[in-house]
Amino acid sequence: MQLLNTLYVTTPDSWLRLDNDTLRVEVERETRLRVPLHHLQAVVCFGHTGLSAPLMHRLAEDGIALVLLDNHGRFKARLEGAVSGNVLLRQAQHAAVRDAAFTLGVARAVVAGKLKNQRQVLLRGAREAKQADDEAALTRAALDLAASLRALPAAGSLDALRGIEGEGARTYFAALNRLVRPDLRGVFAMDGRTRRPPRDRMNALLSFFYSMWMNDCRSACEAAGLDPQVGFLHAVRPGRAALALDLMEEFRPFADRLALTLINRAQVSAKDFVEREGGAVLLEGDARKAVVVAYQERKQEALTHALLAQSIALGIVPLVQARLLARHVRGEAEGYVPFLMR
Repeated sequence: MQLLNTLYVTTPDSWLRLDNDTLRVEVERETRLRVPLHHLQAVVCFGHTGLSAPLMHRLAEDGIALVLLDNHGRFKARLEGAVSGNVLLRQAQHAAVRDAAFTLGVARAVVAGKLKNQRQVLLRGAREAKQADDEAALTRAALDLAASLRALPAAGSLDALRGIEGEGARTYFAALNRLVRPDLRGVFAMDGRTRRPPRDRMNALLSFFYSMWMNDCRSACEAAGLDPQVGFLHAVRPGRAALALDLMEEFRPFADRLALTLINRAQVSAKDFVEREGGAVLLEGDARKAVVVAYQERKQEALTHALLAQSIALGIVPLVQARLLARHVRGEAEGYVPFLMR
């Protein structure tokens, strides 16, 4: 499917090849789709997808990103051509990462944004709760996250910040089951956050959404001229887009809220998941297409950006946030301000 200049290939065993100036998608040697290359900015492939070498070369030459995700929707690889970027910005970013005070300040803002947005998810759930015990549990968890937020200014190291973030995550995910419709909690129960692989349906759905947000945040970093590999909160590791992970933290609760909406409206159900050997749970079949469509539709919803004081689509917000971070790295802004839910 093609959405917002991105082609998402979710059908298993698809084969993508170059056909003059067109990308052709085949399944079992039958052409299912043709897309002119000039219509594309990115191609995102889920699971086992074949690609011809001529197509990969052409995508690189035309500046069209090729993103490979596994069956869980987890990022595997990204292919793109030469990136000019902004060498002065990247030099400033690399210097900033070596500045302990600067790094701690950005990391603190990242964690604060995530905790505030998680708290909003819980508070909204408490307001809409139909049962008194759910309302009480969600309110109590929101108060615990408020305590975590109050502890952030005193955190004097990255390890201390990560400890606060981890404790907040445990509190948040322990309460998340309360936001699922009572009649569906047995099907979508989660015992904390699990990944690589996800061990239950809720975690499988969250991982799928997080992977798509991760790709968007990585693209946003690159569009702003930042190095997506060099982050502040997340440690630098080979093959890890640490800055994209930093930027993504404030958007995870947006993914959580969408996952809960799809579950509570029965737009995804137990039959849309399969358990593999070893206990891994995967989102399969047509449900993956439905989830991608829901994600793209949500990204088109208009939100008010506090700093810009104007309404913009959610899908544009990562690009805006990456540019705000770039301004801070260049010394043009005093700090980084995360995007907050309302």
